[in-house]
Amino acid sequence: MFKRLAMYINKLDPSRIMVIGFATVILIGGLLLNLPISTQSGESIGLLDALFTATSAVCVTGLIVVDTATYWSHFGQVVIITLIQIGGLGFMTTTTMFALITKKRINLRERLLIQESLNQIDLSGLVKLTRYVILITFLIEGMGALLLSTVFIPQFGLSRGIWYSIFHAISAFCNAGFDLMGSVTGPFSSVTSYVNNFTITLTISGLIILGGIGFPVILDVIKHKRLSKLNLHSKIVLFTTTMLIVIGTLMILFSEFNNPDTLGKLNLNGKILASIFQSVTLRTAGFNTIDLTLLHQGSIFVMIILMFIGASPASTGGGIKTTTLATLFLTVKSFIFEKADIEVYEKRIGISTVRKSLGIFFIGISVVVLGTLLISLGEPKFTLVEAGFEVVSAFATVGLSIGGTPSLGILGKTLIMLFMFMGRVGSLTIFMALVSKGTKKNQLIRYPEGKIIVG
Repeated sequence: MFKRLAMYINKLDPSRIMVIGFATVILIGGLLLNLPISTQSGESIGLLDALFTATSAVCVTGLIVVDTATYWSHFGQVVIITLIQIGGLGFMTTTTMFALITKKRINLRERLLIQESLNQIDLSGLVKLTRYVILITFLIEGMGALLLSTVFIPQFGLSRGIWYSIFHAISAFCNAGFDLMGSVTGPFSSVTSYVNNFTITLTISGLIILGGIGFPVILDVIKHKRLSKLNLHSKIVLFTTTMLIVIGTLMILFSEFNNPDTLGKLNLNGKILASIFQSVTLRTAGFNTIDLTLLHQGSIFVMIILMFIGASPASTGGGIKTTTLATLFLTVKSFIFEKADIEVYEKRIGISTVRKSLGIFFIGISVVVLGTLLISLGEPKFTLVEAGFEVVSAFATVGLSIGGTPSLGILGKTLIMLFMFMGRVGSLTIFMALVSKGTKKNQLIRYPEGKIIVG
């Protein structure tokens, strides 16, 4: 039976193997979390909630039905952070890491899977790239844990402080949003007690940004060091990321400046710090330092847009990606100024990239609209805004909630699990399908051009 299963899997294309791989990790994680040993009470949480938590962890989302710190035992927390690390690195990157440790040869099929996992164009240097990804991940997470420990160890003691530092460093870099602060400031409180703490706020923000810009950009910056020498992808990612963070910060700051329930009670430095953190965490991270349920509707609307855009390709984050937004913006700009080519940084963007961006954007919008409609119909206690926020948060693997994820029914939890899975795996699969259709098949017949009126 296992031989037949192996033969069947070997016949599948890399995209389908990736889906099966992530689903398998989720299933194993769900079964482990369903064990009585995983909870502090010693009682099983139930398979649906266990699978929901495992899906949220592997898809590095952060939406939870029970508080991580107060409900799960140390064993359960270790399972969750392990799933987060696997989800952040990627299924095949983790598999390759163990293959490198055991000195197993990486064959061509495995290289194709790595190419799919890391969203690369060609097969050259993939194993070397994987080594760098693993090394950089552990190095950044280690530095983040060291900085966080300067606050957590004095506050919680040596052993608990070290565990909190490691857990939150991994969760932040992987853009997961899981936290252990429920036992300190109450369930589902996230890091709201550190709203004025520069070390915690800036360290977690830095980890989120580094995890969200993507491994190729980090490697490009390390290699060239100067902005002028970076490749086009890195320049677009860094510029778009910076602009989105600045715009998000200003929008939240102005909208919530005098709101007594959010920024109004903070001094000027605290307002700026909290606004920056909320803008950064919307890049699919899931942490928050202010109560999101008390935000103005305008702020929530801005947050939904920023969450939908998300992080960058080949990163630990989700969303339609910054490069997709940049490509669409440049396309519109080229149309307005009646330019034949889409140009940026003295380079020309190909039409195939524009088509992929349009496809990804349209698919994302379609999923969000349909999902919002289904949640609002299946969960009457959720308003349309709350349903939309929840769906975008799941699809973009953000992990923030204003409607209360624990209050979801069976239908709602199942739909959110599906959206989280699509956000982590589906977009990548769709992207590769668009690439293959555009590059691997030669069009033998071209029909006459037809005229339609648009605009």
